[in-house]
Amino acid sequence: MTNNDIAKKGQQYVMNTYGRFPIAPIRGKGSYLWDADGKQYLDFVGGIAVCILGHCNDELVKALQEQSSQLWHVSNLYWIKPQVEAAEKLVKESGLDKVFFCNSGAEANEAAIKLARKHFYRKQEASRNQIIVFKESFHGRTLAAVTATGQTKYQEGFAPLPGGFVYADFNNLTSVEALVDENTCAVLVEPVQGEGGIKPADPLFLSGLRKLCDKEGILLIFDEVQCGMGRTGSLFAFQQYGIKPDIITLAKGLGGGFPIGAMVANEKASSGFAPGDHASTFGGNLLATAAANQVLDMLHADGFMQQVQKTSGYLKNELAKIIDQRIIETRGVGFMLGMEFNCEIKGLVDICLQKGLLLVGAGPNVLRFVPPLTISEEEINQAIKILQEALKEWTV
Repeated sequence: MTNNDIAKKGQQYVMNTYGRFPIAPIRGKGSYLWDADGKQYLDFVGGIAVCILGHCNDELVKALQEQSSQLWHVSNLYWIKPQVEAAEKLVKESGLDKVFFCNSGAEANEAAIKLARKHFYRKQEASRNQIIVFKESFHGRTLAAVTATGQTKYQEGFAPLPGGFVYADFNNLTSVEALVDENTCAVLVEPVQGEGGIKPADPLFLSGLRKLCDKEGILLIFDEVQCGMGRTGSLFAFQQYGIKPDIITLAKGLGGGFPIGAMVANEKASSGFAPGDHASTFGGNLLATAAANQVLDMLHADGFMQQVQKTSGYLKNELAKIIDQRIIETRGVGFMLGMEFNCEIKGLVDICLQKGLLLVGAGPNVLRFVPPLTISEEEINQAIKILQEALKEWTV
């Protein structure tokens, strides 16, 4: 089947919830994809910050093959060996205490929302159920997660939305302080806003949130679904800021492309859950946690993060050299970078695709760069060359 054949069948049978590009990738290796017509692409999307080890990493393939030949699924009514092993690694690396596994970032954030409220319920403070979130944030597509998301375009048409969320201004501690009252149970924030335009938090803002939460007895939740798992140059984004949240949520890169999510919490917060309070049929299943174990082992290997820091710095420097009057700025941390333009960038993304470079936006005006953490400088040079050629052809 060709790209066109697959697209026609997709339009007939698949629900229309995505604005899809006119290609159908069918094979991948490392930083490259090939579509149904045999065309090769350099992939700087990586499933949107998911395939952190590249496509079909040999060690990850081996781990999944070995586990798939032994056992795929049992209920969480039983202990699951690779799940326990992955939890131990996340706890030791984060300095937190307990892990809950699920299947996606939205589910991880739902778990965090429920845990924050249950924590205070168990303390006989059920009225403390309000969570402070941020404008331009993104936390997922379920009803609670999309309500926590500070972008009305994602919420339109889904009323009535759940209550219990109030919206502060990102990187503005004063706006958070103004919203804290006797009903506040948590603050939920992305250390680097993803869908909001690749906007890193100011270090003083996050340290201020930590102090405020400590002072008021509020839980601090970091959504690291996109910015975690080595994306910023450290295993967790919070490690870039020298503070520790009470809860972090993870997904995307945790399975290297295999669906998995996780919520990691300290002892104080995690004590809010007891058996029966929350669950997930497939959460932490054998295949997902086999993948997560392999990913965590590779991220922890000697020199891996140092290489990520080196190559991501190289990419940021090369992007900064690009001169175009439509570019406002290039910003971000590690391999989570955004180039903001003074106009919509869809046409530029389309030209890059035609030239063999896959990119995606982070909002209408921001070009997002989230390649595999294993990308090479040679591949970065190839991407920069294509982008520069595309900029010359792109007219607005």
